[in-house]
Amino acid sequence: MKRNATAVWQGTGKEGNGHLTTQSTVLNQTQYSFNSRFAEGVGTNPEELVAAAHAGCFTMKLSFNLSGAGFTPENLETKCEITFENGEITLSHLTLNAKVPEISKEKFDELVADAEANCPISKLLNTKITVDATLA
Repeated sequence: MKRNATAVWQGTGKEGNGHLTTQSTVLNQTQYSFNSRFAEGVGTNPEELVAAAHAGCFTMKLSFNLSGAGFTPENLETKCEITFENGEITLSHLTLNAKVPEISKEKFDELVADAEANCPISKLLNTKITVDATLA
């Protein structure tokens, strides 16, 4: 399987702007610019997209882990915060709120740790990854 996205940029790094389109067209000429990356401009930015990818990948991997261990999650909600400092991503922090009936905290923590280490986006990122997980 292969997936793709296309970035188009016009102009200088600071004054220019661009757009992103994904294969699925969920992003379809979605604006990005210096201001959307480094200030509060309209549009997306690479770090926000990495955060979405990591949150989604981790949550799906955890769901597979739980199901494989015989548990059915009622709800998994993960927020990912990407820290971008001095031109590099230095941290991906995941905050998970989960509702999983009949699971012990120890088993839950074990499956969370596995998802943190083994989801494909975690494996791709060359940065520190942390997780705060709350089991309701």
